[in-house]
Amino acid sequence: MREQGRPDPEEERLRQLLLHALVGDAAAYHGFLTALAGHLRGYFRRRLARLPDEVEDLVQEALLAVHNQRHTYDADQPVSAWVYAIAKYKLIDLLRRRARREALTDPLDGLAENAAELFSTADGEAAEARRDLDRLLARLPERQRLPILHTKLQGLSVAETARATGMSESAVKVGVHRGLKALAALIREKP
Repeated sequence: MREQGRPDPEEERLRQLLLHALVGDAAAYHGFLTALAGHLRGYFRRRLARLPDEVEDLVQEALLAVHNQRHTYDADQPVSAWVYAIAKYKLIDLLRRRARREALTDPLDGLAENAAELFSTADGEAAEARRDLDRLLARLPERQRLPILHTKLQGLSVAETARATGMSESAVKVGVHRGLKALAALIREKP
């Protein structure tokens, strides 16, 4: 057990590795990410006991987020608090995606008598919005369009999208990020 007021040796080791990495020490950065991956894996395994297939995807997403946000680390704060805040948001994102996906696949129990009415109603606005979206997506390069189609519109995970497209998981994440930025720019320029 750690004495009151004494820093946790692992916390201090991670902090030192990150601080060295932030000034350009590639070996320290590799050590930091390797150690961090183990901690994140344990964190996610404990929280996703019923979803073990999601753990590695979340570890990679969290590591990518840590990498992208490394400039926000405050050296006066514990590394673990900063990292676990990022991990917590990644976990919440996963749970939201899964809840949305499950809500979309819920059966329409009790609606059978209204099914004809439900499905016969033409939603012109939705159809028009979909056509507009299809036109905008058609203007994106395939490496941005496909990741957006699979992850954002079809609800596939990054790993599933990578398998479906033959892209790496990192390329899928970059494609989504860049594609969404490009779509936002296209929408802004639209008269």
